[in-house]
Amino acid sequence: KPGEFVVAMGSPLSLSNTITAGVVSNVSRPPTEMGLQGRDVPEYIQTDAAITFGNSGGPLINLDGEAIGINSMKVTPGISFAIPIDYAKEFLEKSAEAHKSGYGKKRHGKRRYAGITMVSLNPQIIDELQYRGQLHSSVTHGILIYSIVVQSPAQKAGLHVGDVITHINDQAIHGSRDVYKILEGQVSPLKLTVWRGKQQIIMDIYPEDH
Repeated sequence: KPGEFVVAMGSPLSLSNTITAGVVSNVSRPPTEMGLQGRDVPEYIQTDAAITFGNSGGPLINLDGEAIGINSMKVTPGISFAIPIDYAKEFLEKSAEAHKSGYGKKRHGKRRYAGITMVSLNPQIIDELQYRGQLHSSVTHGILIYSIVVQSPAQKAGLHVGDVITHINDQAIHGSRDVYKILEGQVSPLKLTVWRGKQQIIMDIYPEDH
């Protein structure tokens, strides 16, 4: 429940057996409020316990020692999300059933590779970032980068975790779907309009084919 103390376990930044503590901020945050589209998870647990690289996939535990969620992602300091444990159990059961029935083939798309994971900005996230002084007041849309693959096109281009992309090739970006659609094209390089804190940066990225 909101206000309940929780602990996130994992190995952030390759530091094994690490825990971070915080409280539950919201027990049923819909993905649409977070700007996440096309996600099967119906709702997320929001917490201020730090969830960073390595914590993702680890358990979110209450003070009774019960796993109440699976650490999923950090959007910004003080705002992290976990997948509720009930959904995780249901997913595993359905996956086991699908495996037994032989259902499920891998799909091979034609989307090019940039090497980022992102969250679409919504008014709540924008307000929080601007309140913390981490985003220019003129920004009203875009996507926030919360992880970058080592040696990926994104890292080579100079993108950083926490950067906000508002335009690609002068086209306004309102969510992750806009980015995916552009990556399905063949234009290269892509000109990015990036906000790093309150500084605007223009850079090129060269997406790679899978």
